[in-house]
This record gives sequence, C-alpha cells and structure tokens, in this order.
Amino acid sequence: MIEWLWPWVFVLAPLPLLARRLLPRAQSGESALLAPFFQRWQQLGAAQGRATLRGGTLAAWLAWLIWLLLLLAAARPVWIGAAVELPDSGRDLMLAVDISGSMRIEDMQVGNKLARRVDAVKQVGADFIGRRSGDRLGLILFGSNAYVQSPLSFDTRTVQRFLREAQLGFAGRETAIGDAIGLAVKRLRERPAQSRVLILLTDGRDTASTVQPIEAARLAAELGIRIYTIGIGADELTLPGLFGSSFGARQVDPSAELDEATLQQIAQLTGGSYFRARNPGELTAIYAMLDELEPVEHESSVYRPRQALGYLPLLCALLASFALALQQGLRNMSLSLPGRATRLREEVR
Repeated sequence: MIEWLWPWVFVLAPLPLLARRLLPRAQSGESALLAPFFQRWQQLGAAQGRATLRGGTLAAWLAWLIWLLLLLAAARPVWIGAAVELPDSGRDLMLAVDISGSMRIEDMQVGNKLARRVDAVKQVGADFIGRRSGDRLGLILFGSNAYVQSPLSFDTRTVQRFLREAQLGFAGRETAIGDAIGLAVKRLRERPAQSRVLILLTDGRDTASTVQPIEAARLAAELGIRIYTIGIGADELTLPGLFGSSFGARQVDPSAELDEATLQQIAQLTGGSYFRARNPGELTAIYAMLDELEPVEHESSVYRPRQALGYLPLLCALLASFALALQQGLRNMSLSLPGRATRLREEVR
C-alpha cells in the first residue's frame, strides 16, 4: 500500500497552466527588421508548419509530464509493507561493557593461548546477544566516559556488530562504572517495570565517574532496575623469566585492581547477582545462567515496514528531461535543414 506523506502538494498541479493564462506575455523592445524576401521565407515556413506544431505539442506534453513527476516526488510516497507482529514477551536489557585500557591484558585462556580480555568478552558476548529472542537489547561502552553505542532495539544483529567493532581507548583509559550505571538508568527508567535489566561487565574499579557507583545503584534500585555485575580477569598469570624461559618466571594477580566488593554491593542493592569470570568458559556459563531470567509479558504491538519511493518519480523525471532535450535538438536540426537546402539551390543558380 502506498501512502502520501504530503498529499497537499498535488494542489500545485495546475500552477503552470494558471501562470500561462494569467501572466502577461513578454513584450519585446527590439525594432522590427525589414525582410526584402519575406514572401519566399513565408512559403518555406508554411511547408514546415505542421511538423513544427507536432514538435511543439510533444514538447508541451513532456514538460507537463516532468512537472507532474516532480510533484509526485515532492508528495513523498511511502510503501507500507505487511504488518509484522513484534514479540509480546521479553526483557529490556542493557549490556554495559568496559573498554578501558586494562581490558587489553592477555590473561583469558583460550585453548593453549592467552587472549585479551576484550576479545573474550566480544566473542562470548556476541553469542549471548544472538540468543536474545524477544528481548530489547542495548549496548553501553565505557572507559573514562560512558556512552550509548546502541539504544534498546530488537535488532540484535546491529548490537552484535557494534560490540565486535568496539575498540579499546575509544572511551578513555580509565573506568567510569558509576557513569555507566547512571546512563543505563536513564535509558531504562521509561520502560515497563519488572523488565529492566542491566548486565555490567568490568575488570577494574571506578576511577573516573562523576556519580559514585553505589549512589547510581541505589537510584537503579528505586526504579526497579536489576543489575547483574560480572568481574573479568584471571586470578593468576605466569610472567616469563629471562629471555622468555622459566628461569626467573613469577606468578602475579592480574585482577588485583578488580573491586569485587563494590560489584557485589551493586548487585545486592538492586536484586541482581555478582559473577566472577576468570576465563571464557566461566563467562559462557554466566551468560547461560542469565538466559534463565524469567521473561516478562509486554503488550503486543504491530510494526509495518516503510520504504520511501520518492526516488522513482525523480528518476522518471530525469529520463523525461533527457527525452525533451533530445526532441528539441532534433526539432532544431530539422528546421535548419530546409534553410540549408534553399541556400544550396540559390548557390547552384
């Protein structure tokens, strides 16, 4: 079904005809030219009169066609597709992911290799997003600052792509956990109660927020937003010794900066849970547990896809203008040929 967003534009259709009827003809201020051979020129012009009339009529029809096509485009036609019923159950889920500088640490064991924390989060998180059938999903990325990379949407493919394309350092090297929670609260507070969920994933402690994480968590609890916190990072990491050998190797705790106490308190205040992910396997298991969250019924809604069609009459108007220019060129050429033939005959005589 086609819908016209600006149908009042069609009122302008008779405008060229009204302008031709009501406006005075242009007056020429040039002097008349005395033509001594006017009778001969008149005879030559009479032979071309009918052809000229036909050419003028075709040009007028083409001009009218171009005008109407431009009006069709200006009326903004839109194709309304068949109704698509959106899922009537699910959650409004925001995923807040830490992309601060510490997420580049390689302590996530994948097979026989160590992977960066952010790479493990991207891989496992993308799989989790892909299973969010019926959920509205949004993505917040935070470092020194927090920003919404994707608002709440049923388009999980786009959210997946945004997560995979996230780069370390884009939001700064520090960690603003409180600002990320505050931004999620701002996005979730307008959604139906009992379906607001935030999953916050970080590997450090708050070092850059303008709002303290606990204060933001209390505000989330007042609005019925549950926060599930996930601490990322291994408990121990072996640093190689001299020339990469075991000689002089030592054990370190790469997650020494992880503020587990604050993350646990945030989850407790909001009715959520705290999880510890020391490797991609544990992170996958955590996401599997989050899959078991009970969906909340929503009011069913219907969506009709819309596609703008204004480019079609514009394309036709462009083709018609080419045809008009070609017709005028051929007409001028046909009018000049008899004159050339007459001049040749005069030269022969």
